[in-house]
Amino acid sequence: MSDRTTPTWADDSELHDEYAYGQQYSQADQQQYGHTDDSGRRAAQRESLRQYAQQAQSRPQVQPAHSPDQDQDQAGGYQPGYFTETGSWRFDVHGRTSSYTDQQAYDTFAPFDPYASYTAVEPEPAPTAAEPEPQKPGYTLPPVAESSWAVDTRRSKLLGRGVLLCILLVQAGLSLRLTGTAFQDEALYIASGHYELANLLHGTKLPVDFAAYFSGHPKLYPVLAGAVDSQFGLAGVRVVSLLFMLGATTLLYSLTRRLFNLRAALGAAALFSVLQSTMVLGNFATYDAAAIFLLGLSAWAVVRTDRMKAMAVLLAAPPAALAFGVKYASGLYLPTLVVLAVITAHRHRGVRALGRGVVLGTGIVVLLGIGYYFSGPLGGISSTTTDRAKGTDAAATMLQHSAEWGGLVFLAALGGTIAYVLRARMGEMPWIGGETSGRWRRAALGLLLTGTALLAPAYQIHLHTEISLYKHVGFGLFFAAPLAGLGMARLVGPHFRHPQLGILLYVVTLVFGMVQAQRAYSFPDSTQMTSYLRTVVDKKGTYLAEEQEVPAYYLRDKTNWTQWQNTYFMDYRGKDGKQYTGPDAFRQAVRDGKFDVIVMHGDVSPVTYEAVKEGLKNNSHYRLAAVFPYTTSSGEHAYRIWVKR
Repeated sequence: MSDRTTPTWADDSELHDEYAYGQQYSQADQQQYGHTDDSGRRAAQRESLRQYAQQAQSRPQVQPAHSPDQDQDQAGGYQPGYFTETGSWRFDVHGRTSSYTDQQAYDTFAPFDPYASYTAVEPEPAPTAAEPEPQKPGYTLPPVAESSWAVDTRRSKLLGRGVLLCILLVQAGLSLRLTGTAFQDEALYIASGHYELANLLHGTKLPVDFAAYFSGHPKLYPVLAGAVDSQFGLAGVRVVSLLFMLGATTLLYSLTRRLFNLRAALGAAALFSVLQSTMVLGNFATYDAAAIFLLGLSAWAVVRTDRMKAMAVLLAAPPAALAFGVKYASGLYLPTLVVLAVITAHRHRGVRALGRGVVLGTGIVVLLGIGYYFSGPLGGISSTTTDRAKGTDAAATMLQHSAEWGGLVFLAALGGTIAYVLRARMGEMPWIGGETSGRWRRAALGLLLTGTALLAPAYQIHLHTEISLYKHVGFGLFFAAPLAGLGMARLVGPHFRHPQLGILLYVVTLVFGMVQAQRAYSFPDSTQMTSYLRTVVDKKGTYLAEEQEVPAYYLRDKTNWTQWQNTYFMDYRGKDGKQYTGPDAFRQAVRDGKFDVIVMHGDVSPVTYEAVKEGLKNNSHYRLAAVFPYTTSSGEHAYRIWVKR
């Protein structure tokens, strides 16, 4: 098709006059205004087109032409219509065909073409290069553990162990900051350990039957303490207790991670490490630390063997039985271990888990029976544990003190139990909700561990005595600590949403623990007292001393155990031939000049102290040789030493 300078419809003879008019108009317009105006030419074209369209409406319809060549063959020339360069037929007046595929052409002719229509033609897509094949990854991610969102991956385990190490260092520092001379119980167990060790190695006769009134077997912890004291002194024995408590915290971390997850394990270890009982027992040369460690070892073995065969739980029996031998009060927690063995295995074994508890309970009883058979009579079991004399301490006072020493951790454990029962895991892992243990099992586990914290306070309230309660509270809190750690983790929330709440709980527990530990660890400073006594005692005299275990321990190289008389109980036949007992016995013995040295401060046995002072009135047998003041958490006190003339 040739290029045109005028539109195609202008070739028609009927439109030639109108087109010429438009040209004349355009030229006249140019002459009038002195310039070329394309708008005038376009206006003339539109006007002529409008008139032509009006005339086309009155013409008869004919078949549409399909090409310029066909129209020329039929009519001897071109019809008013043609194909555009895009291939669409435009403005066929006779056939009434006016289809446009060009938007600009349609906008130009549509106002004057009654048969105009617009059909959009989608452009053919441009050829694109072939997509490259996806490359295979250079590595494959390992399977993700189900508790990974709870910080339990391999990398987080290493991080957790680092945090645990920091917790243990803080715990060690909090215990070692407590200093002082030997406490009465420490002196008793270490001194007895020396005598027991001599009896085992050389057959030396024991000065007294320690097994008759000890609250643990005298050939277990006392022997260990005596052996360590021979090499490293009191400080070495206290370090052994620190190692036991650090080991207990580590076992607590491990078994809590097994029961729940790493975050709960760190929370449990952190809270337990700053309890006042943990701080005190970590620098206290008594068998309480060893007993807690053995109970923790037994609990760890129970949890660790939960998926093994039932007989594997017997690994927990020896440390449990040994814990009872070390401290008889540990027997209060043996049922907890047996029930824990059932609950931890119930998820995997169902009803058969009951057999696991029977196996553990039987193993513990058998071992205790064998130990009792070879050890002989143990009167201390009844006198210190099963048939202990009742005191006069009020139940309300003991409840208040128990709440002060472990109330925060108990509340955290209670909150953790409730949260654990309602939901096995936090919202971090919704896709494994169906794989958790049942609600009844979760409730039983929470009640068992949290309820164990109440055993020691309940037992001592029953006995109306607060003696050693500040230490015994720690036994139950060890079992409640896993739920306390879980409660701390739930308090923080998934993805560490509220870390400030966990930090607040830890800091408040730490502050309370430090203050309470400093108060509980406030012993009389016996340094000056023992130094002076060393100058006035020998292996021939008889000595009366309040807390007689302390000078008997420090002066065992110059005196024997039997030379020291305590201030708790005494039977005495006076020079007048009468038999005295109790405070009267002390009063009359002082009047008769029975003792070569008297050491009193009045804080432990106030009744005996008053009786002794009455015996010293107008008594020419004694003189007040020295007064050594000391300070404890209860105030100012002093050792008073009377020496026989």
